[in-house]
Amino acid sequence: MSSVIVLAPLIVGGWPVISAAVTAAIGTMGFSVATAAAAQRRESSVNRAEIEVENSEILASQGGLEQSIVVERGGIRATFSRDARGALKVCMEGESVSKAELQRVGEELLGAVTQQYAYHRIVSELKNRNMVVVDEEVLADRSVKIRVRNF
Repeated sequence: MSSVIVLAPLIVGGWPVISAAVTAAIGTMGFSVATAAAAQRRESSVNRAEIEVENSEILASQGGLEQSIVVERGGIRATFSRDARGALKVCMEGESVSKAELQRVGEELLGAVTQQYAYHRIVSELKNRNMVVVDEEVLADRSVKIRVRNF
């Protein structure tokens, strides 16, 4: 017997969980964590696009508003942080990049972060329920198939 489950993730967690998902996702997309000096740079001539992650909440008890992760790739800087309501957001910045391109790259990056978060939550929950992952496959469209066995 088999079944197919399609998930629409709800991201709720503390900053350590969110930062782990960001760190895992950026490596697959060619981004790297910015140095402290680069993270503090703020030119006035850069284009910016802010994207909020729907259905997300970073729990305040495990991290305040001040926490952020800054990553860079090819002149594009992405800053992941918690907004005043507790939602995860990313601010994309780039000097020679249009706002539309920043928006596109930001949404692609957030998609990868959301997928990493959901993947790790699913695998953790499967282990907690004593299920065994039999096979994993990443498809051409980057969707992930996980086959499990329940004993």
